[in-house]
Amino acid sequence: MSATTTALPPSPPGFISRSAVLLGVAAMLLGLAMVAGPRYGALLAIGMGFGLALEGFRFGFTGPWRRMILQRDASGLLAQLICIAIVALFAFPMLANNGAEIKGAHAPIGLAMIGGAFVFGASMQIVMGCGSGTLVNAGSGNAVAALALPFFAIGSFGGAYHLTWWTSLGSLPVIALSGTSGLAITLAGLAAIGVLAILLGARNSWRIPARYWMAVAALAGLAILHLAVAGQPWGVVYGLGLWVAKGVVAMGADLSGSPFWVAPGNAERISASVLTDVTSLTDFGLIGGAALVAWWRAGLGSPIGKYPLRAWASVIIAGLLLGYSSRLAFGCNIGAFFSGIGTGSLHGWVWFVAAFAGSWFGIRLRPLLGLEARR
Repeated sequence: MSATTTALPPSPPGFISRSAVLLGVAAMLLGLAMVAGPRYGALLAIGMGFGLALEGFRFGFTGPWRRMILQRDASGLLAQLICIAIVALFAFPMLANNGAEIKGAHAPIGLAMIGGAFVFGASMQIVMGCGSGTLVNAGSGNAVAALALPFFAIGSFGGAYHLTWWTSLGSLPVIALSGTSGLAITLAGLAAIGVLAILLGARNSWRIPARYWMAVAALAGLAILHLAVAGQPWGVVYGLGLWVAKGVVAMGADLSGSPFWVAPGNAERISASVLTDVTSLTDFGLIGGAALVAWWRAGLGSPIGKYPLRAWASVIIAGLLLGYSSRLAFGCNIGAFFSGIGTGSLHGWVWFVAAFAGSWFGIRLRPLLGLEARR
């Protein structure tokens, strides 16, 4: 049985409070730039931009997929495809001309990768948030996302810890499209998926709302800027697992049993400051940007549905699965789908098909888990 609760948001903050917060944000960004370097201050600012855009325009990846499956509303999925196409138009030449300084989100296709993407797609529909969505929702005060987030991080650490074993089950070499021909194939593929979405969608569902167009412009611009500043595409999952790795090492744990975490680059990041890790900074920014928008509107927090105990237990399990499966799948909707396809990785296309199938399954699990309580 479901029930509805109401929550009265606090009054919108006054002008002085808003000014103080904006000054505080500017001071934080400037302080990071002075302590860690301008590049890291810029990355935190870019991360906040992602959070501002996703929460501000109420755009994401999980919801549009859900609406495509349940309502045959293709508008959100089409907006995602257009955004990826814009990024690809800039990313492919950047990779071709700066191969030594810039790398793509390229990963191999394998059994664990496909299975991981399917599980991730199902789990993200259970918590109603992918990697970026969980961070944004938690930042805006969503209780389900706030509960799922720490378990997402734990799962990401665990998936990375066991990654080598899973990849040993069998995988293809990394296959990445490049150059003019690779860009043409990528754009043609995105167009084909778009046409299919329109054909399968409801009448006029191809009309993209104005706020989606604004989100597309903002996210594409920020993603291209991120690639230029960071030298790598926008990602989410690695930072979450790194936070847990730092924590367990600080508590005296030995990670020598994991080929992933003892690899030189990862071991170096564990010992280095989190303020110099690219993915961590953009993840912090996502949370902070979303929190700023939510607070600016009316205050943090949202009405909490009266979910049964099994629903909250399902959120915890789904959070763990989100993190674990995303490491096996070499990314979430951002690292694999958005950035993978946008930089030519073939695994991004396979990830999309498997995760979309998993979403169909996860949507049908929600009522059984007691997660369809009205808000």
